[in-house]
Amino acid sequence: MNADFWRGKRVLLTGHTGFKGGWLSLMLTRLGAEITGFALPPPTDPSLFALARLDRETRSIIADLRDADAIDRAVREARPEIVLHLAAQSLVRQSYATPAETYATNVMGLVNLLEAARRSDAIRAILIVTSDKCYENREWPWGYRENETLGGHDPYSSSKACAELVAAAWRAAFFNAPESRARIASARAGNVIGGGDWAQDRLVPDILRALDAGAPIRLRLPEAIRPWQHVLDPLRGYLLLAEKLYREGGAYAEAWNFGPADDETKPVKWLAQRLAQQLTQPPEPREIPLEIDARVHPREAHCLKLDSAKARARLGWRPRWSLETALEHTAAWHRAWREGADMRDFTLRQIAAFAQSGQRP
Repeated sequence: MNADFWRGKRVLLTGHTGFKGGWLSLMLTRLGAEITGFALPPPTDPSLFALARLDRETRSIIADLRDADAIDRAVREARPEIVLHLAAQSLVRQSYATPAETYATNVMGLVNLLEAARRSDAIRAILIVTSDKCYENREWPWGYRENETLGGHDPYSSSKACAELVAAAWRAAFFNAPESRARIASARAGNVIGGGDWAQDRLVPDILRALDAGAPIRLRLPEAIRPWQHVLDPLRGYLLLAEKLYREGGAYAEAWNFGPADDETKPVKWLAQRLAQQLTQPPEPREIPLEIDARVHPREAHCLKLDSAKARARLGWRPRWSLETALEHTAAWHRAWREGADMRDFTLRQIAAFAQSGQRP
């Protein structure tokens, strides 16, 4: 991450009150960027936004992407040079309960943002974060590449595929014109883990809540395979891509995957066991009792992997932390929070450790 590039850059970050947005806010603060955040109130209590006191360096606008006037006003007032779009309804199971809201936020919210960006003469780079679930899932044992068919068997996944189509349409119709200074790229990351995530119906927060309560760990799909990675790894990829998009424009205005190495893609049961072991004192390699949640659940994919060869070859990006290391840092963050540590300071120290770590071979 190039501090010289980011220092003083005006950045509009949507979704700054969420889990990934909170980590990205602190990364950008550390790099010296001038951040305007636009999002709904923090979705959970506790939240990383509150614990890390993210409103200190960030001009925080609490508003809804579905309000076109609100996002247009934010863009006009902030005059960002770079837009990082993370705001979304981000939960698969929630999308079954609120499908219309999911599409309104994830699709029309993006349209509202891009229309506001079209009216700005300051923006140079727009990075839209979608999801690894934007691909039509065929339960393949190999990773999806950026040119694979988009789709989705649930409202969330489908809405993210739609967001990719919106990004591609606005890129071709409006942002590739000679008079446009801005360029659009999209990023598709794997299943991110890390401290500060309290979302409902997401595996790691569910495990942590069960362990804190002394309750059994219940798994819906213990054999399901996901591309797990620490949240800092794809966020670093987003910043590398945004810088390239700003400096070199159209050469990077396309879709990009940011996922773990193939041998780091593990079943749900494996991750649950390892995380539970990390949270014992001291960590013990013992079998943790797990239960199968046999209730009827909405459909979820069984196998999902990403092929990140393009990001490795053209951006020089690769994951810095192994999955074991990611779990160690996630467990350490949660222990520090339980013990009443200053979580802003602790989170910044984890970011510093990540920045100082070398790339894995």
